[in-house]
Amino acid sequence: DGAAPRTVAAGEKLGSVKLVSVQGDQAVVEVGGQRATLRMDQPASVGGGGGGAGGTRIVLPANSGGHFMTLGAINGRSVNFMVDTGATLVSISAADALRIGLDYKKSSPVQINTANGVGRAFRVRLNTVRVGDVEVYDVDALVSEQPMPYVLLGNSFINRFSMQREGDQMVLQKRY
Repeated sequence: DGAAPRTVAAGEKLGSVKLVSVQGDQAVVEVGGQRATLRMDQPASVGGGGGGAGGTRIVLPANSGGHFMTLGAINGRSVNFMVDTGATLVSISAADALRIGLDYKKSSPVQINTANGVGRAFRVRLNTVRVGDVEVYDVDALVSEQPMPYVLLGNSFINRFSMQREGDQMVLQKRY
């Protein structure tokens, strides 16, 4: 519901969502008689019309440093994102691009200006970018030869959402 996270025990209900069980990094919840298995290290939307790739809302909590970090996927392959409203495009290191099977070297190289100086990158188009149950198609991105500890979730993704900060949470609502 976008409120601060709350802790519930197995069998308890919070609004229309019942926590059925927890095992390892997964939780089974029940909403309206339907059960869903959720990973606890990823944002999720249940009970609000989400589910599948049809979700429209992402709620991200700030980490202890004030950054918004989340697991997600590019072209169906898992990546670690950091939201970066100062990045024009989704930005991926060459190492991450290779790991997820992105053949970026077929693209033309471009010169980029970053916080770490001038570098070389390759402009690519991603088939899908997914955070939680929200998936966006045909997203422009850069693959940088500079090492990066995570993928920057830049404005080529963010601009498809209205963005609101609520305390220590960022709420992204998909635009149509």
